[in-house]
Order: sequence, then C-alpha cells, then structure tokens
Amino acid sequence: MAFNPTMNRVEKESRSGQPRYGQYADFDAAPQYGQATYGQQQYAQAPYGQQYAGMEQAYAAPAVDQGRTGRVSLDDVFVKTAVLFGIVLAAAAGTWVVVGAQTQLAMVVWLAGMFGSLLLSFVIGFMKTVNVPLILLHAVLQGAFIGAVSATYESLQDGIVATAVVATVGTFAAMLLGWKVGLVKVSSRAMRIFGLIALGYLVFQLVNLGFAFFAGASIYSTGLGWIVALVGVALAAYSLAIDFETVQRSVASGMPQKYSWLLAHGLIASLVWLYIEILRLLYVLRSND
Repeated sequence: MAFNPTMNRVEKESRSGQPRYGQYADFDAAPQYGQATYGQQQYAQAPYGQQYAGMEQAYAAPAVDQGRTGRVSLDDVFVKTAVLFGIVLAAAAGTWVVVGAQTQLAMVVWLAGMFGSLLLSFVIGFMKTVNVPLILLHAVLQGAFIGAVSATYESLQDGIVATAVVATVGTFAAMLLGWKVGLVKVSSRAMRIFGLIALGYLVFQLVNLGFAFFAGASIYSTGLGWIVALVGVALAAYSLAIDFETVQRSVASGMPQKYSWLLAHGLIASLVWLYIEILRLLYVLRSND
C-alpha cells in the first residue's frame, strides 16, 4: 500500500486531542502524565523541539501511575501487531495453497485483495472511531493479496519469495536500528512531504496497472523498471520509520489504548508494502539477467 492514512490520522488526533478521552499531549509537546522523562536522545529537531526515548528506554521505564490506565503502550502495540501479522500469514498461506499454479484464480484473488485492502485502508484511516473488525478484515485481505502475488511470482521464478522474505526482514531490522540510533530522521515536515510523494506513487501504480492490463505495457518491462522498483522499496522502508516514530510519540503523548489497533494496522500495512516492493524489484532484476 503506497499511501497509509492511518498514521496521518493518529498524528492529527494526537495533536488536536479529544475531550472524551482527555486532553492528551500532542506530538509537539512534552508528555503531560507524571514527571518522568523518556531519556535524552532527540529524534527530531524543530518543530518538535522535544526529546523522546527509544522503544528500549520506554520498556525500561518505571511502572505507570494511575493516570496512565487506559493509555496505549508499547506492549499493546506489540501484541496487536503480532495478532495482525499472524492473520496475514495464515491468510497468505491459505491463499497460496488454494490458488497453487492456477494463474487465472491467482489473478482474481490478487486484484480482489489489492483493491479491497486499499479501499478498506482509506475507510479505516478516515473513520471517526477505531473499528477493530475492519482492521482484522483488512489483515485477511492483505494476506490473500500477498498469498496470490507470492504464488504467481514463485511460479515464474523459483526461490524468489524466500529471498524477498529474507530481504524484507533485513530491511525492517535495518530501518528500526537506523531510526533508533538517529540515522533515519522523521519530522512533521518529512511526514507531510512523504505523504504527498506516497500518494503520487499510488496514483502512478494504478495508472501503470491500467496500462499493463489494457495495453500490455508496463514501466517495469522497460530499462527504467529497476529504478522505479527501487524507489518503491525506499518509500516503503521510510514508511516503517514513520510508523516507528508515530508509535513512540503516541505512547509518549498518552493516546487512548484502543489506538494500539490503528498503530499495529499501520505497521503491518507498511511491512506488506515493503515485501511487495522488494518482490517486484527482485523480479525485475532477475528478468534483466
């Protein structure tokens, strides 16, 4: 998914606050609960102007006080992410077994999963409430999507899926480490610029898909294919850094606990996007050999 409105929603709601949940701090302000700080490592310069600790420091922080009850925590996000990840894997494995080498069936599931999850991601991102059933359904659709895609690519190039999985895990770990030590910076301005670029990339992908189906032509079959695919990998990887930052700041600002589902949803969406982009890049590179 090239555009993730979920994290944008979380950021905006954290900035504005919602009286029904209490006026939790926004991302530009220091945490309002208790007096403890989160360490001295600064992840972004102005306009944030505040310092937030890494995930490890947050886990090592003292037990929360009564005022933190009902607020999102890293444990909440981790558990929800694990649940959604398990659903995606199960749906992907089931889809792969069902479609097998049936190219036409795989394509139907591919398109249904892709457009279904894309549409649902916008619904989830712009809803005024956190709808857990829709988030779970989105995970199922994404699993069906990557299951059909993986089965198709594996039928064309043996071993490409395993390579893509390893590369995805490695990229995820590298982005987490780079973000944590401050090599990968995330700011409000960077988020806004990224959102525009990602939306443009989504439009480009839809147009390219249309040409591929109706004209039999695709940018990935040209000499520029690997460059475009590499750009897609870079965008998906940076999307993870934005997700890490958003999770951390959501915890620091004391957002309602139910937002852990939205944060987990955003992380899984970015991870699936990264896998798809890496799979595409590998296919293009191998096809050019």
